[in-house]
Parts: sequence; structure tokens; C-alpha cells
Amino acid sequence: MKLGKVIGRVVSTRKIESFEGIKLLLVQPVDENLLPYGDPIVAADTIQSGVGQLIYYETSKEAGRVLPYTMNPLDAAIMGIVDNLNIEEKQ
Repeated sequence: MKLGKVIGRVVSTRKIESFEGIKLLLVQPVDENLLPYGDPIVAADTIQSGVGQLIYYETSKEAGRVLPYTMNPLDAAIMGIVDNLNIEEKQ
């Protein structure tokens, strides 16, 4: 799983049938120091996260499993909201 921060919403007037009723959010991937890296991605949100929240997401085949119809073209899905992040110091 990967860390990200929700930075916006994606509005789509037409979607394929398997995406109907699914909220799409714009996610900025972040590293372990919560610094942005890479380009933002669009991810499906089935857990009701919102803009500004730190989340973890999955990509590829695993992302598509969050929808009832698993044979879909989903590339990224938000899996959970991060409540707390503890990082052990490297020595």
C-alpha cells in the first residue's frame, strides 16, 4: 500500500457502469516524511474520505477489488484513512 493526500475531487458526468455511484478523488502520493512525490493520480473512494486527509491506497489489480464488479478498469483505490503515523528513527 502507498501513502497519499487527497488534494481534490474529480467530477465526471459520464462513467462506465461499474463506476456509477463511486466518488473519484485526486490523490497526491507522499513519502514517509509526507512530502509529495510523483504526479497526482485519480483514485476511487469507497470509504468516504475527503480533501486534506492522509490516506493509504492501492494500485493495479488489487484496486479493482474494492468494487462489487471486480472486472473493471480501476487503476487506483483508496483503502483507508490514516489516523496516526509513527516512524521509528533510523540509526
